[in-house]
Amino acid sequence: MKEIFLAKEGEIALKGLNKKTFENVLMKNIRYALSGFSGVNVSRAQSVIYIKLSDGSDYNAAYERLTKVFGIKALCRAALCEKDFDVIKTAATSYIRDRAESVRTFKVEAKRSDKKFPLDSPAISRELGGYILEQIPHLSVDVHNPDLTVNIEIREEHCYIHTGNIPAAGGLPVGTSGYALGLLSGGIDSPVALYMIAKRGVKTAAIHFEAPPYTSERAKLKVIALAKKIAAYTGGVRFYCVPFTAIQERLRDGLTEAGEDGYFTIIMRRLMLSIAEKIAQKEGFDALITGESIGQVASQTMGALSCTNICEIPVFRPLIGMDKSDIVTIAEKIDTFETSSLPYEDCCTVFTPKHPRTHPKRETAEKLQDSINFSELIEVALTDTEILNIRPD
Repeated sequence: MKEIFLAKEGEIALKGLNKKTFENVLMKNIRYALSGFSGVNVSRAQSVIYIKLSDGSDYNAAYERLTKVFGIKALCRAALCEKDFDVIKTAATSYIRDRAESVRTFKVEAKRSDKKFPLDSPAISRELGGYILEQIPHLSVDVHNPDLTVNIEIREEHCYIHTGNIPAAGGLPVGTSGYALGLLSGGIDSPVALYMIAKRGVKTAAIHFEAPPYTSERAKLKVIALAKKIAAYTGGVRFYCVPFTAIQERLRDGLTEAGEDGYFTIIMRRLMLSIAEKIAQKEGFDALITGESIGQVASQTMGALSCTNICEIPVFRPLIGMDKSDIVTIAEKIDTFETSSLPYEDCCTVFTPKHPRTHPKRETAEKLQDSINFSELIEVALTDTEILNIRPD
């Protein structure tokens, strides 16, 4: 029996004259997600994307990839057959027989988009339900709370038989809302921030700051692994790895001499954002992304955030009002939590002062930063930045 995926659009269906543009990007992203599969055919009609693969394809593997494509609200794996009711009865019974062995009740829901089909939706449900009862006698009908729902969709070209839609990634297709560069550490928050912005259709890249020998190669590989997790949703991540050791050492020494160690994290964040903005402007990114949440740590108090608000381009902070538990829930959902929890320190933690300022003054932070010469070190860091193109597994 020939199978097909039906991908149901979410927000795209609400778009106006530019709806087709969003649909075209979504179809392109679907084809890319299924690269490596043979015979991929993607088409659309009536706010549904139809995805066919060649016979013998691994539909389970394809399904896993499709559930991570932003722009698809719901997904189902369906049997395809001709629009002849006798054929539909036989095909539907055959398609559900294995699943029916483990259930006791069912109902049939029919949707007739092709009004030329001789039976209307209630008649399809009634006639097919009776036929299934004859063929699988241990079942009974429950129209309110069935164990199994048999869905029949009569569309323009074919009939589609499935047992329900499964929620997919939702959001908007990646590539429809601009291009942003996200600061990616080894922690829990920043991968979630990149995921949430990507869900709004933004193509995301990542920038990471490393500080060897204070941070290890394993810490770098951990962050690359996190970027690869995000790439499963975005199709790929351009990854910038900035050598940051010399800058941090000069900052540490300068603040120690000034007796202002508590400003270390604030000024470090300012330097990171400044470097990220330089790369963003050079590479054509529209915005930066951070994983900051108000009050979560000392560098994310209202005063500290004001001190690090230095960029000319927009800085998106999608986690700004979220509880840590909510962030962890999303991290578990997108499979980054376990990797983020690996005990390899990143550059944000190795020089953390014992008593960080929770109510810093912007004027003081600017004065301290200006008193230390970073310009040459920043140019070297930009020149030595490593660039990788990370693809999902």
